[in-house]
Amino acid sequence: MIAKTPLTEAEHERIRAATAAVERRTSSTFALVIVRESDRYTLFPIVWAAALAFLAAGVLALARPALPIGTGLAVEAALFAALALLLDWRRLRLMTVPRRFKHAQARQLAHREFAARILANAAHRNGVLFFVSLGERYVEVIADRGIHAKVPAGTWERIVADFVAAVAAGRLADGFVAAAEACGAVLETHFPAAPPASGA
Repeated sequence: MIAKTPLTEAEHERIRAATAAVERRTSSTFALVIVRESDRYTLFPIVWAAALAFLAAGVLALARPALPIGTGLAVEAALFAALALLLDWRRLRLMTVPRRFKHAQARQLAHREFAARILANAAHRNGVLFFVSLGERYVEVIADRGIHAKVPAGTWERIVADFVAAVAAGRLADGFVAAAEACGAVLETHFPAAPPASGA
């Protein structure tokens, strides 16, 4: 699954091709999921707008004690509406959400995707999910217990670190392709594709 992202269509195609190559080389399931963000976080801009509008109204009341209450309320309401609209802009909206909460939301989505794409697979209930939520800057590799038990400690962390380094260098698509190939190499080592059936 690749949600709307800053990648070009050609880059999407490269990533899809790398993922398909992994699936051909292994008898387990591999899924690469890229989402723009893991949640809409609609409540946060409203809460921040209300808090800032309330604070501004308090400052205005102290600065202009003779100001009529009706005027003060109108200013507060207008400021709240303007801030709520402004903070709903994606970049600012994500800034209003605490990092811990964003990562918790991304982790929940990653595990839901793992359950849907790996555990629900009737043919192969073993596999690996490489999950990236761009808005939250969250990356996770999730493997089923069977694969996780066979893989040396630190393997998934190294794949994530290499991906993060590629992204930091401005090579987002290359990072995805390299991550898919690295996950594929791990899967191929422990769950290689079954050899083609010989002809009669």
